Amino acid sequence: MAAKSNYWLMKSEPDEFSIDSLARVGREPWSGVRNYQARNYMMKDMREGDGVFIYHSSTALPGIAGLAEVASAAYPDPTQFLKKSDYYDPASRREEPRWWLVDIAFKRKFSRVVGLDEIRAIADRLGEFHLLQRGSRLSVMPVSAAQWQTILALEKA
Repeated sequence: MAAKSNYWLMKSEPDEFSIDSLARVGREPWSGVRNYQARNYMMKDMREGDGVFIYHSSTALPGIAGLAEVASAAYPDPTQFLKKSDYYDPASRREEPRWWLVDIAFKRKFSRVVGLDEIRAIADRLGEFHLLQRGSRLSVMPVSAAQWQTILALEKA
């Protein structure tokens, strides 16, 4: 029996790395995550083939811009060991890395951004959606299968 796919939302600032950036490169290590809960999702819960919403934050229209999928098992984030990296962590050791990542692969860009206000407008249909929880700042968060389908339908609305 095949393993059940999971769904995720991964935030990125589009001036740093956008859905268009992912479309250009095709596949990218999701490096630089420095939150333990987000790291744990990548390290322990994500599996190859899981669906990913790419969410643009810190922009005029924050929202979901497209789809990707998890393209690798988790592995140590190499940026934690690079002294010149913004994500260097002097406390992390190669034999016991602190930070992990997965690669993600481009699937498609949405025909339009499904905006945060649009998502908020259907909050009652989404239930406990992490993105809408007060104080939620995670860059990687789980999405239920029902939430995934509901949000996909918004793109066509």
